[in-house]
Amino acid sequence: MKMVSRTDIGKVRLVNEDRAAIQHELNGLSLAIVADGMGGHQAGDIASQMAIDMISNELQSIHWGMPVDACKQVLKEAIEKANEKVYEFASGQESYHGMGTTVVAVIASQELLIIGHIGDSRAYKIAGDSITQLTEDHSLVYELVKNGQITLEEADHHPRRNWITRALGTEPSVEVDLYEYSWRPGDTILICSDGLSGLVDSGDILRIIKSHAELEAAAEHLIQSALSEGGDDNVTVVLLAHDSDSDEKRGDGN
Repeated sequence: MKMVSRTDIGKVRLVNEDRAAIQHELNGLSLAIVADGMGGHQAGDIASQMAIDMISNELQSIHWGMPVDACKQVLKEAIEKANEKVYEFASGQESYHGMGTTVVAVIASQELLIIGHIGDSRAYKIAGDSITQLTEDHSLVYELVKNGQITLEEADHHPRRNWITRALGTEPSVEVDLYEYSWRPGDTILICSDGLSGLVDSGDILRIIKSHAELEAAAEHLIQSALSEGGDDNVTVVLLAHDSDSDEKRGDGN
C-alpha cells in the first residue's frame, strides 16, 4: 500500500489548523487520519493535533486478523475518547472554549476499509473511472439537501456551506459515524479537508488523480488546484493506493 500526505496553509488563513497522519504499518494494517480544526486564536490547530495524536495512540492495539466489529469498536472508542479530552481541555481554558475539529480516520487492510468520521472532511474512493464519496457531511447544507430543500449543486455554492452540525471536542459526547467498504488493487482512497472538496469538484478530483502515476504528484496537483481556485482555507489531502504487491512494499516505506 502506498500512502502520501500533503497540506498547505492556503492563501487567506494565518494559521494552518489542518492536521494529518499516516502510518504505513500498524500490526498488518495501515492508518490515515485527517483533522480540520476550528476555534481561532490557535485553538483549532491545538484541537486537530490533539485529536490526531490521541486517536492514533489509541489505535496502536488494533491488528490484522481482528474481527471487523471489534476493529470498529476500537476506532469508535478512540474517537470518543479524543472528543472527551479535547472538550475537557477546552472547557478548562477560557480562550479555548468552543474549539473543536473534524476527523476522518481510515483503517485499511488488503480487503477492507473501516472509516470513523465526524464533521465535513471527506473520504472518497476512486475506482476505475468513477469517484464515490464514502462519508456524509455533518453540515447545514447537507441537511438541507437530505430534506430536499436544495440540490447538491446548490449546496456547493451555498453561503453557509462551511457550517458544520457535528464536531469533535465541542460537546461532552459525540456520535461517530462508522463505515465499512471493500476495496481492491487499483483503487485509490482520498481523505481531505473541505479546503479541497469545497473548491475542487469531484469530477476534477477524479481527473487529477487519474492523470498521475505517482501519488506524490497527484497530491501536489490537488493542493495546487485548490489554491488556484482561491485557496480561502487550509487544504489537506491524504492518498492511499492499493497495490496488488503492497505486502512487499509496505515494509519499505513506499
